[in-house]
Amino acid sequence: MVFRYFAETDMLYVELKKGVAVESEEAAPHIVLDFDELNRVIGIEIEEASKVIDLHNWEFSSLPIATLIMNQKEEVSL
Repeated sequence: MVFRYFAETDMLYVELKKGVAVESEEAAPHIVLDFDELNRVIGIEIEEASKVIDLHNWEFSSLPIATLIMNQKEEVSL
């Protein structure tokens, strides 16, 4: 998963899966879902992102990768 913020348009794009979007659909105001040729959601656009998301305070503590990284830091500090 990749997060990209475009300051010039105040848009946050969450790439869920690599691919080419062939269709997009507004799921809610300022939220657009991108679909691939198999109708799978591959990305999420959040327009006016700075108005709804604190872009300075990101936390990924619930993701398994975060646990792995934290475990590696603990091992290094021993």
